[in-house]
Amino acid sequence: MKRIALVAALLLVAAGLAGVLRPDGAGAADPATTQDTVTVTGNGSVSAVPDRAEISAGVDTRAATAKAALAANGAAMQKVIAALRANGGKDVTTQTVSLSTSFDQNGQPNGFAASNVAAAETTLAGSGALIDAAVAAGANTVYGPSLSRFDADELYRQALAKAVDDARERAAVLAQAAGRSLGGVVTIVESGSAPIPFAAKAQAAQDSTPVVSGPQETEASVTVTYELG
Repeated sequence: MKRIALVAALLLVAAGLAGVLRPDGAGAADPATTQDTVTVTGNGSVSAVPDRAEISAGVDTRAATAKAALAANGAAMQKVIAALRANGGKDVTTQTVSLSTSFDQNGQPNGFAASNVAAAETTLAGSGALIDAAVAAGANTVYGPSLSRFDADELYRQALAKAVDDARERAAVLAQAAGRSLGGVVTIVESGSAPIPFAAKAQAAQDSTPVVSGPQETEASVTVTYELG
């Protein structure tokens, strides 16, 4: 049985060598078939005026002791938060709370400073009135507003679809110029950017702090590789 196995092994080795040494290259892998392609980048954008605003309002207080500064700050900030909620502010969220030593003009410690800032979302039209309400309630720091759209995701999808259309148009021009036909998509890669603000056109209510907004361009881009026929 050992002799039979040895003979079989020798035959297999001989067959392998014959395949390698054959002039016609029998047994070698066929070369991979390559497909001509064209790669382009398409861009799309959608313009829309913001309808959502986020503002930040807070209170800075000073006192002789850390405990007094923080206590006074907390009491004042409670009123600001209540005013934000009562005047159309949604998703009211604390952003920062800080307590530190304060110094006079000569750099000498003269007590403690406490700060608390909260953010709230509202409509563009209501943002000025919300700022006024926060200040009336005791806020002495205001930041923003940061403007955006409630339907930002939908706007981006629209821009993305335009980017894909733009990519196909560019690829078709290149294929035609090269005397080829445009085939199917081989790969597609998405990239995007934040909305870009432009000139002011929309404004909040006239009887409150003015908040002005212009249209924003929501942009998207894709890189697509197509087959060439």
